[in-house]
Amino acid sequence: MPALEVASAKSADITTSGTRQRWYFSFFLVSGFCSILYELIWLRLAMAQFGVTTPMVSIVLSSFMGGLGVGSLAAGRLVRKYAHRLTVPPLQLYAASEILIGCSAVVVPLELLAGRYVLKHLGQTLSLSSVGYYVGAGIWLALTLIPWCACMGATIPLGMFAIRSGGHIESRRSFSFLYLANVLGAVAGSLIPLLLIEELGFNSTLQIGMVLNLAISVAALRLSKQTTVIAGSASNQNASDSPVRSGSSHWQELLTNGTLWLLFATGLTSMGLEVVWTRLYTIFVGTFVYSFAAILGVYLAATFIGSSLYRLWSSRHSTETPFVWLLVWLGAITPLLTADMRVGLPAWLRVPVGIAMFSGLLGFLTPRLVDRYSEGDPDRAGFGYAVNVAGCILGPLVAGFALLPHLDERYALTALALPWLCVGLPYAFTQVGNSTKRFAASAIVATIIVVASFLLISRTRSYVQEIAAGAVRRDSTATVIASGEGMNRSLYVNGIAMTILTPITKMMSAMPLAFLNRPPQNALVICFGMGTTHRSMLSWGIDSTVVDLVPSVPKLFWYYHADAAKLLKSPRSHVVVDDGRRFLERSTDQYDVIVIDPPPPIGAAASSLLYSREFYSAAKKRLRPDGILQQWFPGGDYTDVSSIARALHDSFPYVRAFTSISGWGVHFLASRQPIPDLTAAQLAQRMPATAAADLVEWGPFPTPERQFAAVLKNEMPIDFLISLDKTAPAMQDDRPVNEYYLLRELRASMR
Repeated sequence: MPALEVASAKSADITTSGTRQRWYFSFFLVSGFCSILYELIWLRLAMAQFGVTTPMVSIVLSSFMGGLGVGSLAAGRLVRKYAHRLTVPPLQLYAASEILIGCSAVVVPLELLAGRYVLKHLGQTLSLSSVGYYVGAGIWLALTLIPWCACMGATIPLGMFAIRSGGHIESRRSFSFLYLANVLGAVAGSLIPLLLIEELGFNSTLQIGMVLNLAISVAALRLSKQTTVIAGSASNQNASDSPVRSGSSHWQELLTNGTLWLLFATGLTSMGLEVVWTRLYTIFVGTFVYSFAAILGVYLAATFIGSSLYRLWSSRHSTETPFVWLLVWLGAITPLLTADMRVGLPAWLRVPVGIAMFSGLLGFLTPRLVDRYSEGDPDRAGFGYAVNVAGCILGPLVAGFALLPHLDERYALTALALPWLCVGLPYAFTQVGNSTKRFAASAIVATIIVVASFLLISRTRSYVQEIAAGAVRRDSTATVIASGEGMNRSLYVNGIAMTILTPITKMMSAMPLAFLNRPPQNALVICFGMGTTHRSMLSWGIDSTVVDLVPSVPKLFWYYHADAAKLLKSPRSHVVVDDGRRFLERSTDQYDVIVIDPPPPIGAAASSLLYSREFYSAAKKRLRPDGILQQWFPGGDYTDVSSIARALHDSFPYVRAFTSISGWGVHFLASRQPIPDLTAAQLAQRMPATAAADLVEWGPFPTPERQFAAVLKNEMPIDFLISLDKTAPAMQDDRPVNEYYLLRELRASMR
């Protein structure tokens, strides 16, 4: 009977262990989903509050990753130091961290909003320089995000501690178990939040994340009570059998432990390559929010597959193939092939084929390295994961600010991958022992991989080489290409055609200036493009300030206009490299006319920040009482045009809309004073001779009067544009209708 009772107890314990294992997996699955949800939305909210610039994006991502590292490191150290004094079940600590993460969904947007007003106040009183602004914004973002992200980073060490204390699943591989669940949740988090944002907006989607975090905490608290009753003394016994290490100095190990160096390098390479991938594949996947989501989703899905294979493999093996790091090198440079425009792959296949091998290998190796270093110890796992995160912080900075401003994307990618060739070659030969046959086999395989990689680097071509580039400029924001001759010249940003030489851009300045009820004094142009609108503003003999986000774009002004150098030297010409919205919010100047020409396509990521009610509110403060705002709309579906028209109508009492002279796109004119109903002849009479000559320089008509007439005859009532989709909300920061459209397109395709 005692033997039967023992067997029965063991059977019950196994059943209970399996149940808890599923619970742990569920917790970290949902938690991973929420973490990506928060990352995507916080990044966007920060861009709205502090500016759509590459340094700002880097600051947000670095703060997010830094918080994960701090939390992982701190939680591991606290577990090691205080585990023997703990009087509550470890799962309750984990539940507390999930509660705090849920609170961040409400608090972080308020903190970001407060930071915007604080920096705006400091900017007015202290006249902060651009560098000073970034320092101030960086400090605020770090103080805002790091504490909450630290709670996210603490979950894995706390989860490992709970697993180890319970002793009902294999604790030595507990990091990879939780990492696997976390990554699977993150895969879902790369897509589902985008659908939620389209339907509900940013804040409501954040609230869904908060509810999920709170649900995790409630379930964990309930499970902790069950574990206390069921596991009881068995849990304590297991804790005594495998105590948490009192620990040597991790910082001393950092200099000598090869596993930690590999963890650092995997983080640096993976995050650095993500930055390069977004530049390399833009020409195929576009500049939409779904483009980044596709790259992130493929990366995470491949990582999950790799982690799953590691879980299966590690239960039976202890060493990996000697060529694993050479395969990482080969996988890292595979995008050189799939990003070559001459390769006949469908656009949707290029990203998966290009990055899956590398991502899957790192998904296999990263949890293996942490498991090998930690052996189930939460403290060591927290430190190892923090080292990996440190690499993740440095990777985007190296790629964005050290490599891409100076190198073609192909060579930037090769530079980031090169360390794995240096690691892989020695590793392939140190694992063969004294066997001559194994050495010969390793030499053959290594030679094949090296030759294949050499061919990839030497024989592939980038999109820059394929576009007939007349001039190329690179910076931390983008690769900018000027191409073509005569009227066929074009501007490309990261391989995407932005604009051409067209009379539409001249009309963007002529329309609002001519409708103004007095001689204009100055104007502001947001988005430089080829510089045509800025040039046309100067032809009126007024001061013109133009703002552009990409530093390299204004530097190609000379390629499109022979008089560019002369115009840039004019005291009336002012070129500012900055985010247009941030410039409006920090400037104290007043303008007669403000022209907004957002970069195409209409659904480009972050473009809604130049169409929203909040943006128009900022623009009104910089517009004189009788001034006119010209908003260019390049075209979109009915929902897009209705949403933008409604936002303008809600912001200005007087709005007029005209189809362009080329028959596509819409010129919106908005003002706080009535916009006069003038004829084409009256508008032409208001133009200086130099402005009139500029307007007809490219036709299509020989006189300004006929140019204006072609536009005036195609006026559309603003109420008509709003009525095209009566359900469309006004464009606002919380509901960027133009950027999130997938569900809308799916519904339209099913009609």
